[in-house]
Amino acid sequence: MAKEKGSKENPWKLKTPPGASEYAMHKEESAEPPILVCTVGKTVLHYQWRAVDDLHKMLKRHGDWMDLGGADEQKPAKDGTVEAWGRSPKNPVGGWYGLKKGLRGRFGVYLPPLLEALGLAELEHNPKNNRMRAK
Repeated sequence: MAKEKGSKENPWKLKTPPGASEYAMHKEESAEPPILVCTVGKTVLHYQWRAVDDLHKMLKRHGDWMDLGGADEQKPAKDGTVEAWGRSPKNPVGGWYGLKKGLRGRFGVYLPPLLEALGLAELEHNPKNNRMRAK
């Protein structure tokens, strides 16, 4: 019997919005609270699982397309982007959804394709400057 999609044994296989890089994500149920594990090559990032629902709710309230604005933790995020929201003191967790210091950024790169795969959002797939909106 196949493991549920999104498990460690059967992760979501995703591509960055421009389609240039592949990565895998799965929900780690054993963590308390559950986390989202994102594996990009040999790099492993962790995000709070609640980011999926929180991002979807924020996009619903926003009501229109929003720039992704993906950036590494060490770089500033452009105001008004998904990336900026994913690290803002005004989001529901009061800061970073990323959990590994030094690797907390790129929220606007890796979370949007998951929301698209889950049927929660529409996502552009241009070479640059992609946007997303809630379904």
